[in-house]
Amino acid sequence: MKPTLLILAAGMATRYGSLKQIDGFGPNGETIIDYSIYDAIKAGFGKVVFIIKEEFIDNFKSIFEPKLNGKIETDYVFQNFELKQFGIEEEIYREKPWGTAHAILAGRKVVKEPFCVINADDFYGYDSFKKMIEFLNEEATDSSYSIVGYKIGKTLSDFGSVSRGVCKTDEGGFLEEITERTQVYKKEDAIVYEENGLEYPLDFETPVSMNFWGFTPAVFKLTEEMFKEFVLANRDKPKAEFFIPLIGETLVNNDKATFKVIPTDSQWFGVTYKKDKAFVQASIDLLIKDGAYPEKLW
Repeated sequence: MKPTLLILAAGMATRYGSLKQIDGFGPNGETIIDYSIYDAIKAGFGKVVFIIKEEFIDNFKSIFEPKLNGKIETDYVFQNFELKQFGIEEEIYREKPWGTAHAILAGRKVVKEPFCVINADDFYGYDSFKKMIEFLNEEATDSSYSIVGYKIGKTLSDFGSVSRGVCKTDEGGFLEEITERTQVYKKEDAIVYEENGLEYPLDFETPVSMNFWGFTPAVFKLTEEMFKEFVLANRDKPKAEFFIPLIGETLVNNDKATFKVIPTDSQWFGVTYKKDKAFVQASIDLLIKDGAYPEKLW
């Protein structure tokens, strides 16, 4: 079976100010998701599964079904607050769901083949999809997973600081740990992050996670067990979030899985801030002029 692309698209995009997952960035109103799916089809993925809030379903189907019909199989699953499905009977109030690793669990009933997870609002580039599907087809096992490592210098915004998961690897290129660095930004010709009011440098080529992960379905059972523990440990912390790097960290630390950090030279860009939109549009226009994409994608 061909691998599946699992797209995290349930977020509300608070800092962006609107539903950026379906905002138009290409010359014909193409979303960033369109370019990811285009690259995924080209690389050889066989299905795309959208993880969304249930109230988004009509918008997503009206936008993507006409484009994708006959090109790739599609499915939709919902991220919600229901804890009983995981065997948790306790009522815990939340204003928003439990994070990206919680979102992955929404796909556990429809994804039966090796898969990769990406964000809906990040542009990753074809090279990443090509390398990921090679890994999923040739190397992935129930204890051998992967993550695409982007050079941090190719992932920053000109309009504010960002958070990045800095990857530390061993000599073989396998993940040892991910450290979340907040307040990462450019400063003159350097890249720095802040911690406790102090600035620390980061090398331009430092590999970071942009939430481009490769798994097999075995990860669902492992993640569900972790999620139950996380919920009960954070029942009184309404802003605590169960992020995908916690899966990687837990599995690596407990010798349950390895994560190959797949390097890429692709330029990542995304839309954290509304001001990022013009840069993303200009970047896509340049890729079209360079022949990476047709002017009319579908």
